[in-house]
Amino acid sequence: MRRTITFAVAAILALAACGSDDDAATADGGSTEATDTAATDSQPSSDADAAASAAATDPDGSTVTDGSDPATDDSAASGDKPSVEVPDELPTTLERTVLVEGDGDPAAEGDTVIVDYVGVRTRDGVEFDNSYDRGQPFPVTLGAGGVIAGWDQGLVGTQVGERLQLDIPGDLAYGDQARGELIGENEALSFVIDVHAIVPKSDPADEPTEAGVPPSEGATEVTTVDLREGDGPVLELGDTAILHLVLFRGDNLAGIDTTWAAEPIQVPMADGTFPVLLEGMPGMKVGGRRAIVAPGEVVFGPEGNPQLGLPAGTDAIFVIDLLGTY
Repeated sequence: MRRTITFAVAAILALAACGSDDDAATADGGSTEATDTAATDSQPSSDADAAASAAATDPDGSTVTDGSDPATDDSAASGDKPSVEVPDELPTTLERTVLVEGDGDPAAEGDTVIVDYVGVRTRDGVEFDNSYDRGQPFPVTLGAGGVIAGWDQGLVGTQVGERLQLDIPGDLAYGDQARGELIGENEALSFVIDVHAIVPKSDPADEPTEAGVPPSEGATEVTTVDLREGDGPVLELGDTAILHLVLFRGDNLAGIDTTWAAEPIQVPMADGTFPVLLEGMPGMKVGGRRAIVAPGEVVFGPEGNPQLGLPAGTDAIFVIDLLGTY
């Protein structure tokens, strides 16, 4: 099986993706070109790059402290973009303050945490990035080096539903690598972060290598078969699913595409998303695995996708692992 993300998954990602990079704005209201926060480039170059998009060296001697008096914040429950109250003094160690408590199993290294965030300069509160305006939460795999060290450390132990503030000293942010005019050398940064979901680390050995259903030729409608019942929350229309998938060819059950080589993907169960998943996924429980059998023309149109390995008239089978929902 090819361990690549090709046309089928790219289509899902495109439909589920956030707005363009041009949607990010500077704190003074002027638009600026920004690097997508989902990137793992360790050296982004534009002024409004998210601090969540770069890896930083984990220096010794940092500390993490929890706030002792978590407060209720109505914007956390509503999903509204929060404000960030910067501390009176610049942090010299990582300061972690829980603003709204969450519940459930705490996030550990290797887990993927799905968050929304607002980032500002600690010295003056000037905003340089946020995910709320893009309308797409950001996945962070803890310990993978895809984010600054202050995030990798500060998000360990967080829980679903938590809102926290991270006040991060410059050496745990971008260090001496300035990010244009908005983030200077050794700049301390402050974030307010909403935690929507925590997805345990995927075991590559769990990737399905078989479709789990008989071959399919000449399907006339989308059908589903639950290969494994989950024991978590039920996925409903309007939710966002966090999932891995493998695409199999219906006639010979050859595996031709997979997401398992990368982070789980997020797919909203709403109009405009990939129609086969929108029809076949609702009703799944987190932890479940479902095969969705679909006519090829429903997936790719009457001509199919020969480049991918699905010629015209060939059915498609998606095997979905539902890892989380929010």
